[in-house]
Amino acid sequence: MQKFEIGTLLELIQRHKVSIAAVVPPLVLALAKNPMVEKFDLSSIRVVLSGAAPLGKELVEALQSRIPQAILGQGYGMTEAGPVLSMCLAFAKQPFPTKSGSCGTVVRNAELKVIDPETGCSLGYNQPGEICIRGFQIMKGYLNDAQATATTVDVEGWLHTGDIGYVDDDEEVPPAELEALLVSHQSIADAAVVPQKDDVAGEVPVAFVVRSNGNELTEEAVKEFIAKQVVFYKRLHKVYFVHAIPKSPSGKILRKDLRAKLAAASPMP
Repeated sequence: MQKFEIGTLLELIQRHKVSIAAVVPPLVLALAKNPMVEKFDLSSIRVVLSGAAPLGKELVEALQSRIPQAILGQGYGMTEAGPVLSMCLAFAKQPFPTKSGSCGTVVRNAELKVIDPETGCSLGYNQPGEICIRGFQIMKGYLNDAQATATTVDVEGWLHTGDIGYVDDDEEVPPAELEALLVSHQSIADAAVVPQKDDVAGEVPVAFVVRSNGNELTEEAVKEFIAKQVVFYKRLHKVYFVHAIPKSPSGKILRKDLRAKLAAASPMP
């Protein structure tokens, strides 16, 4: 396909009996929600793997209802890391259980830890922090840029991703489920959620939101929309409206930039 078109994609899956679909969240959204899907036979698909950006639990479940025979999972990675850090291995020869909304287990022959971005100290289970990985597969460095290399890979060989996540009790690193809920709102074009320090709770979720079609969506409306769907400790503490979410060329949200804006107390216009 020279250009993505949902009808063409569905026709190709049906004609060639595609069994493994490696996709990105916008494609998952199309497969889960587009009514055209009902007109095609997708029974050949046995595995769907999503990467490049977080995929929320609700979207995973919506796709599961459309393609019930398929195993659904996510992967997480970045070019500097080799590129995969973690992935769903429910379909592997020696399968690991997968959890809806999680991006799986750390890849074999690698170490993963989560640290406090301010102190550099390792964090325990269910504590959000910066994801770091170490192993033979990570990059040697940036070409002709020793300073950038030293900033990204520390003296102990840990590659600092700049991404925020946590390892839960099942040793999986879930993506930001709040982002999936936010972008399901008809007046939200894009969104990103990062943690902000809080004297009482330790950290609270803060959202950066891009309104769609110049609408007048308010902060309170966004907070209420999320509060109706999550437990109390996942409710948004603050919402900042921005023109665009900063992203890398591959589409990954630059969370470190957003955290820097919060630290400077001057969110983007």
